Amino acid sequence: MLISIAQINPTIGDLSGNATLILNGIKEGKKAGASVVLFPELCLSGYPPEDFLLVPHFIDAVEKALMAIATHTHGIAAVIGTVRRNLVSGEKALFNSAAVIENGAILGYQDKVLLPTYDVFDERRFFEPGRQMNLWTLAKQKVAITICEDIWQFSSTLKETHYQRDPIVELSLLRPACALNLSASPFCAQKVSLRLHAAAQAAKALECPLALCNQVGGNDSLIFDGHSFLMDRKGHLVALAEGFKSDMLLVDTAKAGSGLTYHDPGISDVYEALVLGLKDYFVKSGFKKACLGISGGIDSAVVACLAVAALGRENVLGVLMPSCYTENESLEDAYALAHSLGIETKKISIEHPREAFLETLTPHFEGLPSDATEENIQARIRGIYLMALSNKLGYIVLSTGNKSELAMGYSTLYGDMCGGLAVISDVTKQQVYALARYINRQQEVIPHHTIVRAPTAELRPNQKDTDSLPEYAIVDAVLQDYIEEHASAEAIAKNHALPLPLVRDLIKRIHTNEYKRRQSPPGLRVTEKAFTIGRRFPIVQKFV
Repeated sequence: MLISIAQINPTIGDLSGNATLILNGIKEGKKAGASVVLFPELCLSGYPPEDFLLVPHFIDAVEKALMAIATHTHGIAAVIGTVRRNLVSGEKALFNSAAVIENGAILGYQDKVLLPTYDVFDERRFFEPGRQMNLWTLAKQKVAITICEDIWQFSSTLKETHYQRDPIVELSLLRPACALNLSASPFCAQKVSLRLHAAAQAAKALECPLALCNQVGGNDSLIFDGHSFLMDRKGHLVALAEGFKSDMLLVDTAKAGSGLTYHDPGISDVYEALVLGLKDYFVKSGFKKACLGISGGIDSAVVACLAVAALGRENVLGVLMPSCYTENESLEDAYALAHSLGIETKKISIEHPREAFLETLTPHFEGLPSDATEENIQARIRGIYLMALSNKLGYIVLSTGNKSELAMGYSTLYGDMCGGLAVISDVTKQQVYALARYINRQQEVIPHHTIVRAPTAELRPNQKDTDSLPEYAIVDAVLQDYIEEHASAEAIAKNHALPLPLVRDLIKRIHTNEYKRRQSPPGLRVTEKAFTIGRRFPIVQKFV
């Protein structure tokens, strides 16, 4: 069977735009001589549509769009991810479905059986589980259709749930000739390898080829990497679509794998994901221009590079906002970065408003020593400047705080945390350095001095981040084990040969600063556990 895998980039709620992408995919499939064109999960509505699914006229519009698409399928079959009403019985009013369409008619729907309700997923809030796995006759072959999570249970790779049913086990009894999977599987580090493994296990269990179409593009915090593929009946990779861009992959299920393998590229995938997530956040929201504070530090340098890659240098403004504590070398590095990137800059000193604030507040602070209050005033002045430029000139402010700082609360609410998008909020400090080295892999874009100098907020004389925090390597090790693995303080201390009181203090800081992170901009997710989506801990608690 010749299958055209349409790896498209839908936008949530853009039913006409998504329908156009689907129709283009059908047209390309026909031109290529495919028997079937396969699309991603919920591609007509966009994934995840969230509470639009509770709006009746939204469902009406999806149904109307699907009927219109069906009329364009003469001479080809199309399997399209969509939402449909539950007209029988059950707890929920909707199904997450694959519409099976051929020669202008909707043959029926295959409903998703396993509904993830953990991490970033909340499908049981909206959908009724599918009741039955069926085989569909397409191009004279018996075809099994599954939707994303349906293939994952069998591979034993799911960490946070165990379903009572396994669609792969059920389908194996029906002996399909081919299997199709519609996915909206969001990116995180090493997710592509896990997805390939899950599909390989399913293909081997079903003893048939398996074609998977994964969504590509950014939707709010979630980034979808694409990497659609075909596995042969032995679980060998036959073909792999490009990552982080739309692609049309034509595959023949009669072909066997011939040594094609996938190797996780590491930090380059994180870079590509961040660029795609940033670009789609702007394009899909109708934004064009971004501004950010560039301090001469590593975080703002990496964010500026990502912004230029995503939006173009002509759409990025770097704002230098020195104070009396700003070193000349910081300004030199900031200007050198701006020159390398070719972006416009503005220099606006915060010194006069800083002095005015202190003069106004001094009578109210009488007898009290200087502390973080005076430091935070500086960060908040910078936030005011950036938001003023945003309001007046139409820029969207990019927040430059990294995951390590957000975890420790080493950031200022309504100051450096302000903005429309927190670009690297799910990137640890060690990963920020890795990104900088990757950006500089061919030529020096980020000044070498920026990378090697000790991190500093420059909010007081001779300040270093290590005045308030342990080395970032220690912070990041604790973050990895505690946030990603839910390890105990005792286990973390033992694993990394760290003092137990230090580990407990770092964990306490993570929870103490939950209230700050709740007020931060949306951030791009590139790990299994991002602070801005999928991780839910109470602000008020007494366990930690």
